[in-house]
Amino acid sequence: MSPRFDKSRLPSRHVTDGPARAPHRSYFYAMGLTEEEIAQPWVGVATCWNEAAPCNIALNRQAQSVKVGVKAQGGTPREFTTITVTDGIAMGHEGMRSSLASRDAIADTVELTMRGHCYDALVGLAGCDKSLPGMMMAMVRLNVPSVFIYGGSILPGRLDGKDVTVQDVFEAVGQHQAGTLSDEALAVLERVACPSSGACGAQYTANTMACVSEAIGLALLNSSGAPAPYESRDQFCAASGEAVMNLIEKNIRARDVVTLKSLQNAARVVACTGGSTNAALHLPAIANEAGIDFDLFDVADIMRDTPYFVNLRPGGEYVAKDMFEAGGVPVVLKELAKAGLLHLDCITASGRTLGEELETITGEADGRVIHPIATPITATGGVVGLKGNLAPDGAIVKVAGMTPEEQVFTGPARVFECEEDAFAAVKARDYNAGEVIVIRNEGPAGGPGMREMLATTAAISGQAMGKKVALITDGRFSGATRGFCVGHVGPEAAHGGPIALLQNGDMITINAVTGELSVALSDEELATRKAAWAGPRPTQYATGAVWKFARMVGGARWGAVTHPGAKAEKHVYMDQ
Repeated sequence: MSPRFDKSRLPSRHVTDGPARAPHRSYFYAMGLTEEEIAQPWVGVATCWNEAAPCNIALNRQAQSVKVGVKAQGGTPREFTTITVTDGIAMGHEGMRSSLASRDAIADTVELTMRGHCYDALVGLAGCDKSLPGMMMAMVRLNVPSVFIYGGSILPGRLDGKDVTVQDVFEAVGQHQAGTLSDEALAVLERVACPSSGACGAQYTANTMACVSEAIGLALLNSSGAPAPYESRDQFCAASGEAVMNLIEKNIRARDVVTLKSLQNAARVVACTGGSTNAALHLPAIANEAGIDFDLFDVADIMRDTPYFVNLRPGGEYVAKDMFEAGGVPVVLKELAKAGLLHLDCITASGRTLGEELETITGEADGRVIHPIATPITATGGVVGLKGNLAPDGAIVKVAGMTPEEQVFTGPARVFECEEDAFAAVKARDYNAGEVIVIRNEGPAGGPGMREMLATTAAISGQAMGKKVALITDGRFSGATRGFCVGHVGPEAAHGGPIALLQNGDMITINAVTGELSVALSDEELATRKAAWAGPRPTQYATGAVWKFARMVGGARWGAVTHPGAKAEKHVYMDQ
């Protein structure tokens, strides 16, 4: 083994070293490994590859480039896969109950594979929604030298001279239901909206968390930007494989990278790009793995004083490919640094600090996709935290692209006990302008699974009612959601939160300017209703993975996590 690496302090010694491990080495020789390769550091190369959707389909090919990089720097890569649930496929039906649970299942299965085989480091590739935070959570939980790689975004489709994305297809369903779009036009759109491999192209959850991966330091700068079909992704993957070997040599671990400061940097990038509200769920979950206190309110505080200056869909005009061509996340970070909004002393996957990395970036804001921070699109971030007597544990709303006037709404509640009931009412146009649509029993425990409401919100937008109603839920919204839609209302209905006590006609106020989510009910009235509350809505999920998730999951404010995190840790994997 290279003198760069001290095998005696690496976990892989437990399966490769000494006479007692002769049976283990027999297995390795059976796979064609050499004595030299067995003696080297072992790097897990984990992907969420599957044939479920285009966001994952290119990960297998990219993993091969990672392995080339690992081998070039004296490591032995071992590829393995884990699950992923693609929200675009799971959306709008019972499958969405699997989505959030899959994030923790990904973290769990990567952890178990790494522990079981004693790998020394991890390079993780993910492409869709929950798979990104799930992979990053595993890295921080294990606290091994780690590099994250995003599989890349999809290319935009083209129709009638304009870029189109899957969001346009979801909203076209609402137009079709309203009778303003023909069967033939819908059929054409669905065939051209997604023309390549890669994750959904606008600033939805996948691209939001891809930006987070660079800002938080787990990914090499600019590695998330190139679309999935681009051959240049292979270069980023090989470089990531080389980078993880450098981290092993320097003993730089995931929790050296993921700190309170780097989490704050990540929240800045979500805010300035108008990113998905799901980041307010995933950043606290990643923080939990590091034993750091960082909840929804901490995310919201950062978003409140971060300018929104990156013009991306769904609030803006452009897609991920456009941001990459304008300089990508590094240029966005440079703009944040100009305003003193970044912690530049944070260590990154390169082994250098964020400040040192940004000194190498020559690109500047183009004023079209990435605006200068001195002249932002709006003075505050694209995502806002809310609190009030309807949400003591907080809630969150995406306001990117909305005027201040559009960020205030008061109206009577129209209460639905689940998403299906709400979608049926919207489809039948059985709701009125001025109402606040309430969808409850969709939280992490009560759903179970905290489903996203894209089918309902897209139908409302397709019916041209997006600015005429508001919507609140203890569930989630997709990064593709538009309109005044409040999610993560906590405590959730299943835990007896105030949202469980609402009745039709209660006057609800949403004020994203002041951060308020309240109902015009006295404390006494809420207490009376709580005393008469019949308890959580029964669920049909009495067995299986979703049942287990519902029993273990905590509140959305803290990331909907399923275990105590690093604060309760007694066994450090890397030091075993």
